[in-house]
Amino acid sequence: MKFYGQRLRGTDMNNRYFEVNKDGYNIRAKIYYGDLKNVKQVVLFGHGFGGHMDNKAAEKFAERVISKYKGKAVVTFNLPCHGNDVRKTLTLEDCDTYISLVMEYIQEKYDSPELFVYATSFGGYLFLKYIIEHGNPFKKIALRSPAISIYRSMTDRIMNAGDYEKLQKGKEVLVGFDRKIKIGMKFLDSLRENDITKYEFFDYADDIYIIQGTADEIVSFDVVKKFAEDNVIEFLPVEGAEHRFRDPRHMEEAISTIIKFFEFG
Repeated sequence: MKFYGQRLRGTDMNNRYFEVNKDGYNIRAKIYYGDLKNVKQVVLFGHGFGGHMDNKAAEKFAERVISKYKGKAVVTFNLPCHGNDVRKTLTLEDCDTYISLVMEYIQEKYDSPELFVYATSFGGYLFLKYIIEHGNPFKKIALRSPAISIYRSMTDRIMNAGDYEKLQKGKEVLVGFDRKIKIGMKFLDSLRENDITKYEFFDYADDIYIIQGTADEIVSFDVVKKFAEDNVIEFLPVEGAEHRFRDPRHMEEAISTIIKFFEFG
């Protein structure tokens, strides 16, 4: 993989691809930045199921942040089996390890900057699972369309009946949206077993903000709203927004809200 940096036309933002190689893992990642010699705060962006590090929502968010605030950077990375990642089998354990290794790399490379999280869908689920298992190392966590009940989202709205029948027979299936990911029954069972709604997030609630579209076709609005209310987490419903917030007005509302929550101003 080539390592290179480039400046986006018409902006003060640069980006560079890099890899994290440790403990037999090879993680493909990307950093958006203004000045790599002055990185004080880093936002980790967690993409959704079937996504990848070259995420347009992440790029748009990074452009807004880096053009206005000094000392900031945004890091995206491919989850296992996503994008051009080299792993063959998707597991929650590997997802957890990727988050840990990327965090460690950032802390070592940039002299322990403050870490923030902006995650969507499956990525939102993974970061919530992470803080339940490890505590919260992040200053603030913003979640857009988080897949709170990822097992139900997968079985009811992403997979079809034929997919589930194949899994029951021990076969693997390709599921997802624009880019499909291969999964087996073992992975699906792990989603059911790792139900984050069983846990309380009161200790972390002040540092979490959830943004959810009322027209989300993948993640149940009511489930996310109930999760936020049960855990006293600040919650912003965006009227008419679907899962990906494709309407620029909805995305702008989400970005502005997240930047304000991060207190970058």
